Amino acid sequence: MKTLLWLGCCLGAVLMSAAIHADEKPLAAKVLVIGHRGASALRPEHTLASYAKAIADGADYVEPDLVMTKDGVPVARHENEISGTTDVASHPEFASRKTTKTIDGHSVTGWFTEDFTLAELKTLRARERLPEYRSTQYDGDFQIPTFDEIIDFVAAEAAARGRVIGIIPEIKHGTYFQKIGLPMEDRVLAIIAAHHYTQHAPVEIQSFEIANLRYLHGKLGKRHPTIRLLQLIDDLHEQPYDVTSAGGKLSYGDMVTPAGLREIADYADAIGPNIRSIIPLKPDGSLSSPTSLVHDAHAAGLEVHPYTFRPENHFQARNFWQGSDPKTFNEAGSITEIRAYLAAGIDAFFTDDPAIGRKAVDGR
Repeated sequence: MKTLLWLGCCLGAVLMSAAIHADEKPLAAKVLVIGHRGASALRPEHTLASYAKAIADGADYVEPDLVMTKDGVPVARHENEISGTTDVASHPEFASRKTTKTIDGHSVTGWFTEDFTLAELKTLRARERLPEYRSTQYDGDFQIPTFDEIIDFVAAEAAARGRVIGIIPEIKHGTYFQKIGLPMEDRVLAIIAAHHYTQHAPVEIQSFEIANLRYLHGKLGKRHPTIRLLQLIDDLHEQPYDVTSAGGKLSYGDMVTPAGLREIADYADAIGPNIRSIIPLKPDGSLSSPTSLVHDAHAAGLEVHPYTFRPENHFQARNFWQGSDPKTFNEAGSITEIRAYLAAGIDAFFTDDPAIGRKAVDGR
């Protein structure tokens, strides 16, 4: 109850100031369309096919979430537990590896990337994570790609299309992987440095944790002007896991106050909040009015790159639905919703369908 009252007070405060900042403009010279896990509404997420579709459909950046293999290779999966996004459960040779672990304070049962070598993971095939809403026609077709393979692929696509395509990797579960002896931060920097493409093309490294972004900021300094850092923001009552692990009290809600945003600006270039932190939903599920978050972030010198716009009714504000079926693919509703957030001044956004994101931006 205390958490709900606190959230209500915070939301009330930002809504009170929303009208003052209704004409907020982006800091970015160009609002970027980010292919969330590729074009994950149309292909199994975090596959080269998903990234290819995102690029073909006009994404400015593609996003690989990174986790580690047993032999220290960063690969693209949304989580280190892979039963929901691969066919691992159908491989009898790996049945004994099903286990229960505590990941960022939560008990999780399944199969984990850190228990597999890269060679073993390459025998698996990706499958659709949201089969209740999306097609499973491509299940079994695609491998799990490494970060190296993604960079090479994006570089080839950029050369073929004559345009620069950014990469926005997320370091997943940084504290967890550090504690099990598979730290990711230096490995990710080394891979970026090893590729000619990422020495020149834009890269933005994300994390829901703070310490690893501060570490990366210290390592990068001003020597890498093409690499930027994005502080992701989870539910306001939650904490970054590195803070929880250290016994700290800082919450994401504290981080999005004006003072908290100024702290973030000391080490990061942008924040990535949930879209509903920018424009919440009313009790009936329809879109409400913007909060002051974009204005406050801009005042601190931070761009705002929210997540995630999705094309199905289920994920959209209720007043944009087409019909009553949650599974309905609703392009018009998604465009209308994205444009409401563009009007609130966002600088970039994550979308599961970059073609829709491109239409929303270019057709205004």
